[in-house]
Amino acid sequence: MKISAAIITYNEERNIPRALESLRCCDEVVVVDSGSTDRTVELATKLGARVIDSNWRGYAEQKNYASGQCEHDWVLSLDADEALSEALEGEIWQIKKNGPEVDAYTMPRLAQYLGRWILHSGWYPDRKIRLFDRRRAKWVGNYVHESVAVEGNVGHLKSNLLHFTCNSLSEHLKTMDRYTTLAAEQLVEQKTPVGWTQLALDPPWTFFKTYVVQRGFLDGAEGLAIAHMAALYNFLKYAKAKNMSPRR
Repeated sequence: MKISAAIITYNEERNIPRALESLRCCDEVVVVDSGSTDRTVELATKLGARVIDSNWRGYAEQKNYASGQCEHDWVLSLDADEALSEALEGEIWQIKKNGPEVDAYTMPRLAQYLGRWILHSGWYPDRKIRLFDRRRAKWVGNYVHESVAVEGNVGHLKSNLLHFTCNSLSEHLKTMDRYTTLAAEQLVEQKTPVGWTQLALDPPWTFFKTYVVQRGFLDGAEGLAIAHMAALYNFLKYAKAKNMSPRR
């Protein structure tokens, strides 16, 4: 069994070395870059990746394109700000040794936020399919929260995929602005009605759910920040969708 790693990038010089250095279990690494202006391409090339320049297609389609450029049918798809833990790498080595028993594998994703590993707040275990046979699986989703759809059986790995998220609140706000715009565009396309109930009631409920129900208070000050940001995300998503919709 041979595995290709596939990563899509745009200005990821801070993250790409860590991601690539964690992929020793892979037989090749393909990086599809959409016009980075920093050192992403240079660093990826130096670390042995095959870099392909390609125009942006949207998250799911870009990842499907990257999978299609791989030499091998088994693909390990990572985001640039993710990396395999040593334990997860060991599990993948065992799959390579013994052969796959299913068509795709999920793995728990452990996020680092403002320098702290987040174990609650609805952020963990956050299982994601990242290792799959591309003949039986593909990325789906036109806007945000793309995921892998599998025609076949799915297994589950035990060890963590590490996700290095925002180092600062300003970075989080910048990312949120981009994603809430995409989420709002999705709501408009789906003709989802947005009224005062979503704007007024959904954000405080989201804060309560994240901080209390999902025990974000156990994540310290970072958990409090996550709960506030989750509430703000939902408010901005609905407010932008309402602003984009034709006025009646």
